[in-house]
Amino acid sequence: MTRIQLSRLPGERVRVTDDEASREIDLADLAPFVAAREPDGPRWVWDDTARWYPGLLAAGVRVARAHDLRLCHHLLRRAPAVDASLLVGPESTRWDRLGPAVPSDPVLFSSDAAAEHLAADLEDERQLSAISASPEARRLHLLVAAESAGALAAAEMTYAGVPWRVDVHEELLTGLLGPRPPWGARPRLLEEAVGDLRRLLSAPGLNPDSRPELLAALRRNGIELTDTRAHSLRSVDHPVIEPLLRYKKLAHLFQTNGWAWIDEWVRDGRFRPSYQPAGSATGRWSSNGGGALSFPVQVRSAAVADPGWVLVVADVAQLEPRVLAGMSGDRALARAARGADLYQGMVDDGAVASRQDAKLGLLGAMYGATSGASGRMVADLTRRYPAAFGLVEEAARAGERGQVVRTLLGRGCPALGASSDGAWEESPEAPPTDLADQDRHRRAYGRFTRNFVVQGTGAEWASCWIADLRNRLWHLGADGSLAERPHLVFFLHDEVVVHAPAHLADAVAGEVTEAAATAGRLLFRELPIDFPLSVSVVQSYAEAGKPAGGSSHLGSSA
Repeated sequence: MTRIQLSRLPGERVRVTDDEASREIDLADLAPFVAAREPDGPRWVWDDTARWYPGLLAAGVRVARAHDLRLCHHLLRRAPAVDASLLVGPESTRWDRLGPAVPSDPVLFSSDAAAEHLAADLEDERQLSAISASPEARRLHLLVAAESAGALAAAEMTYAGVPWRVDVHEELLTGLLGPRPPWGARPRLLEEAVGDLRRLLSAPGLNPDSRPELLAALRRNGIELTDTRAHSLRSVDHPVIEPLLRYKKLAHLFQTNGWAWIDEWVRDGRFRPSYQPAGSATGRWSSNGGGALSFPVQVRSAAVADPGWVLVVADVAQLEPRVLAGMSGDRALARAARGADLYQGMVDDGAVASRQDAKLGLLGAMYGATSGASGRMVADLTRRYPAAFGLVEEAARAGERGQVVRTLLGRGCPALGASSDGAWEESPEAPPTDLADQDRHRRAYGRFTRNFVVQGTGAEWASCWIADLRNRLWHLGADGSLAERPHLVFFLHDEVVVHAPAHLADAVAGEVTEAAATAGRLLFRELPIDFPLSVSVVQSYAEAGKPAGGSSHLGSSA
């Protein structure tokens, strides 16, 4: 496959390098150039997908394959099976420091600074050499391809956007909060709720958004708390608790998804969040803006498909336990994972007495529970599923020894430390000094590494899932632009949402399921693992998962 490297140059110029030659073109000619070469099936190589791809999408150009040098540089630097010295060379320190583009940045060329004009061909050669020299080259090639495809999907989802009914959202806000207030003021119903709190707490000037003020007012009324979290408040029997909880819920809606949120993140009938692929240490995505990864239930009714279109919502059941079965090669747990409910499969296998016991045991193993019911179940299930439970236990012991661990495809975890680049920190406080603190710190790191291997491999499965799915959806539409074909509009760890013409709903559901099966085969070739999906075909995202409205359950067997 031809690799075409694109490097930014001063003066709105682009250097294009491929197997044949190196030449320069004007930025204005980039989209036509990419469109002309795309039918040949090249892999586009650039410093950061979030800087290059939005401009191409805006020009109507969609690409199938890319290699995101920024994402892959940081991944390979930390990969235990990679000789990091092979990544060192001209400009490598700039690649070390290169961060993701954010919405406030200009899309492509922000300045003539040297850091903006990195040579893609030099870095690409280093990365390919480092992967080829690794004993885990096959897995690493898959990992960087999936990571880069995820970056393409993220840019496409921002470009296409989630279909959003502003009138529905504003009607919801008005019903719960009152009419839109002037800038800097509270809505009427929220202000009335403040009045109720001040009256019940005999605190006329109380600002309930101030944690110190609220705790002091509660204390004056005989309520001793150290925080104002909902769980802590519910432990108290006092007339102010119910209205306080209601106020906090409404205030959160106003602050995080109120009118200001609509103004900033909804354009042309689309919610356009900014995703950051591999934004967390495990490879899970995060969000640079819009709160896409904490999509509140309260406003999901505003996510409504266009007329003649539907939303196909799919999520995988018990992703991480299934991933644990696959990566550990535990055939007994893999047998239990056949079907829609892994926990019930463990009951049917005779491993536990109830579904709740199975859930407690598996979650306890992945998160390090050592006491109580969960701890007891871990001990029992370790004898039944020694490979799976042994894998997470060994990851925890490695962490306690201060060693790094890796995912199935080779992503390395942050190192134990408090100051080095990419180091793991339990808290922002100073590193522990005495032996007791150091021991506690290492145990905490062991709990992190225990979960890292499973959560990180789950993120790899999800990346492979959406990487395959975005291409399947493109080919499902006979012609037209990205937004005119079935296309991804949302992704959250183990869930995807596709906006599709209604007549293609069943076909989309089938492709979503087949892509999940393909991801399973790519990662766990030697052991078939079921990844059953719950698929809903709905008009509004709020309807997803409900029995009515076209919901179905489709299984995928890898």
